Amino acid sequence: MLEQLSRGETSVSEFAEHFGVSLPTIHKHLHVLERAGFIAHEKRGRVRHIRLAHPRARKCAVRQRVNLAPLHEIKDWINHFEAHWDTHLLRLKQQVESEP
Repeated sequence: MLEQLSRGETSVSEFAEHFGVSLPTIHKHLHVLERAGFIAHEKRGRVRHIRLAHPRARKCAVRQRVNLAPLHEIKDWINHFEAHWDTHLLRLKQQVESEP
């Protein structure tokens, strides 16, 4: 979903066309992404438009950047488990290689 939104702002209905799930399911996913700070929405008339969220930094920036803080948190969480599993996988590799 984030990859799709990286292509630019779109309406929710146009966005939903790219996925094989119902519109209520799309809304649930978008709500989670918005609460996590990945996306923002704006309602224009009856149409809800979504885009990647920008950090609340300088308003005068020529090019705003995507808020990467939530992605960094996910990366740190994955790294925690990756280090744990790397140790186990290395032991498994050594055990398999040492067997005749």
